Amino acid sequence: MKRKFFAPLLVVLLLLACSPQEQNPFYTEWDTPFGIPPFSEIKEEHYMPAMREGIIQHQAEIEAIANSTEHSTFENTVLAMEYSGELLDKVTEVFFSLNSAITNEQMQTIAKEAAPMLSEHSDNIILNDNLFKRIKAIHETRLSLALTPEQDKLLDEYYKRFVRNGADLNAEDKEKLRAINKELSVITLQFGENILKETNNFEMVLEDEKDLAGLPDFVVSGAAEAAAAKGYEGKWLFTLHKPSWIPFLQYSERRDLREKIYTAWFMLGDNDNEFDNKEIIKKIVALRLDRSNLLGYKTYAHFALEESMAKVPENVYDLLAQIWTPALNKAKEERALFQAVIDRDGGGFKLESWDWWYYAEKLKKEKYDLDDEVLKPYFQLENVLDACFMVCNKLWGITFNEIKDAPVYHEDVRVFEVKEEDGAHIGIFFCDYFPRASKRGGAWMGTFRKQSRTIDGEMVAPLVYNVGNFSKPTGDMPSLLTFDEVRTLFHEMGHGLHGLLSNGSYPALTGTAVVTDFVELPSQIMENWATDPAVLKLYAKHYKTGEPIPDELIAKIKKADKFNQGFFATEYLAASLLDMDYHTIDKHFALDVRKFENDKLGNAGLIPEIKSRYRSTYFRHIFTSGYASGYYSYIWAEVLDADAFQAFRENGIFDRQTAQLFRENILAKGGSEDPMKLYVQFRGSIPSIQPLLERRGLN
Repeated sequence: MKRKFFAPLLVVLLLLACSPQEQNPFYTEWDTPFGIPPFSEIKEEHYMPAMREGIIQHQAEIEAIANSTEHSTFENTVLAMEYSGELLDKVTEVFFSLNSAITNEQMQTIAKEAAPMLSEHSDNIILNDNLFKRIKAIHETRLSLALTPEQDKLLDEYYKRFVRNGADLNAEDKEKLRAINKELSVITLQFGENILKETNNFEMVLEDEKDLAGLPDFVVSGAAEAAAAKGYEGKWLFTLHKPSWIPFLQYSERRDLREKIYTAWFMLGDNDNEFDNKEIIKKIVALRLDRSNLLGYKTYAHFALEESMAKVPENVYDLLAQIWTPALNKAKEERALFQAVIDRDGGGFKLESWDWWYYAEKLKKEKYDLDDEVLKPYFQLENVLDACFMVCNKLWGITFNEIKDAPVYHEDVRVFEVKEEDGAHIGIFFCDYFPRASKRGGAWMGTFRKQSRTIDGEMVAPLVYNVGNFSKPTGDMPSLLTFDEVRTLFHEMGHGLHGLLSNGSYPALTGTAVVTDFVELPSQIMENWATDPAVLKLYAKHYKTGEPIPDELIAKIKKADKFNQGFFATEYLAASLLDMDYHTIDKHFALDVRKFENDKLGNAGLIPEIKSRYRSTYFRHIFTSGYASGYYSYIWAEVLDADAFQAFRENGIFDRQTAQLFRENILAKGGSEDPMKLYVQFRGSIPSIQPLLERRGLN
C-alpha cells in the first residue's frame, strides 16, 4: 500500500523513483495476495541497492521537512516524518526478518555493510538541527494544539526520541555519538553471527547404540535423521539446537556425554577462538556507558529505563530481590532432593549443572509418573497450533484460514489469513517453526508490515510472523512438542496477536511498539490458556489414536506444575541480574567478562549447580536485541499476566467481555498511552505480585 505524501515532496520522489535497476522488486508495487513480499523474486543483490535508494529518498523527504519555510505544524513536520521513508521501511523489514530466519554468508555481509550506513542515516535525521527546532517548537505549544491523545503521544515520542538520542548535544559531542552508534551497529551484529556459527559448528556424533542409553525413541529417531542429513549414515547426531540438546540432557544415562554437550552450550562464545564474544562484550558495555554519559545519564540502565514502567534501576533490583530469595531457597531444596536420588542410586558423585536436567526429569517421573516421553504424543504441532487458533476464536471471534499458494521465504513456512467474526480482513500470519542451520536459535515474533493507517485514514493491514525451533517431523512421526514448547508456541502467538489486533494510526505507536517491560504481557498471558485443563481436553490428542489426553494425566500435569520452579526462576533471575549488573557499570575499568559474571552471580548467591539461563557470551537478548537493561521484563510481565488472568478466572476463561476489555486496552492500543493506565483500565487496579508467587509455588 503506497503512503500518501505532501505535494512539495512529489516532484522529488518522482525524480528519484527513476532507478536504472528497474528489475529490483523493492521498486515496484507488489502484485501479490495482501501485499505479501514476493520472496521468490527477491535476491540478495536487490537489498543493498534498494537500501541505498531508500536512504536517498528518505533523506530528501527529511530535508524538505527540515528546510521548509512554512510555520512548523504537527501535520507538516511530525506527521510528514511519520509517513516518510516508505522504500527504506519496505526493504529493511524484509531484509532483517530474513537475516534472522534464513541467513547465509552473503546476507551477513550485507548486514555488516548496511549496519553503519543505516546508523549514519538515523543519526543524520536525529542530529538535524533544523528538524529538531521544528519538533521542539511544536512540542512547546502542544497544550494549545487540540491534538487527539494518539497525536499528542506521537509528538511527545518524537520529541523524546530526538532529545534522548543527542539532538541537544553540541557539535563535538554529536560527532562522538555518531562514532559510537556506528561502531555499536557493527559489533552487535558480529556478536550474533558468532553465536550462530559456533552453534552450527558443534556436532556430537554417536556411533555406538550403547551411547543412546536412556534416550526415548523420539530423541533417537530425530538424531538418526539429523545424522543422515549430514551424511553420517547409521549414526546419531546431536547439536546445540534446543530440540536436540535439551532432551539429551533430560534422558541420557551417559553422564560424560551430558557433560560434553552441556559444556559446549554454556561455553558458546567463550572458547578463546574466532567466535569468542568476550572482547565484543567489553566494547559494547564501554560504548553504551560512553553513549549514556554523553546524553547525561549515569549509566546505560538509567538511560534505558527512563521510558519504561520501572523508571529507574533501583526498582528493577527491588522487583528481582522480591523473587530471588524465595526462588533460590526453593532451588536449594530441589538440589538436596536430586543429590538424595544420586546417593540412593549409588552414584558416588556430587550433583553438577549438567546433571540437573536429568535428575529433575528422573524425579518428576518417580514422583508424578510424568515426563516428556509420556506427554509429547499428545502435543502434535498441528493440533497445538489449531488450539491457539481455537482460543483466539473463543475469545475474540477471529479465524485463521490457511492460504496454500501464498509467497513464502522457505518451504517450512505456513501462511494464514486472519479475519474478524464478520469476515472482515485483519491481517496475515506466517508461522515458521522448524530449526535449520540458517536460522538463529530461540523463538520470536516480527512483522513484514506493521498495522497502521495511511495519512488519509485508510487501514494498512499487518503482515505478522512467528518463528520457532521445534522438532521437525521424522519419517512417519509428526512434529511432537514438549510441554515447554507448547507454552512457547502460545507465548509467541500472544506477541503475534499484539501485532495483528493493533488498531492505531501511526507505525511508531502500533502493535508491539511499547516499552520493553510491557511488551511481554500479551505473550505471557496466552500461556495460561495453553496449560488450562479445560483447554487441554480440547486439543491434546494422541497423534496415533486420536484419544484425548486422559484426566489422570491432566491431574499429574497440575500436580507437577510447581515442580522444579526454583530452578527455572533462579536461572532466569540470574540472567536478569547479570543484565542489570552490566548496564549499571558507571565507570570504565579493565572488564574481565568471565570474572565479572562469576563474581556478580557468586555475590548474589547463585549456587554452582545452576548456571544463568544466558551466560554473557551468548546473551543475545541484551547484546544484539532490544532487551538491554530489560531482561527483567519477562518476570514483570509475569506479575502482570498472573494478575491479569485472575480476571478471566473470575469471569470465565473464555468470557467475551473480559477478552474484549483486554483487546481494547492492551492489544489494540500499542504504545499510544501510558502502559500502567492501560493496565488499570483493563483490570480496574494496579497489579499485585502475590498471584505470581502463588502460581510458581514460591510463597
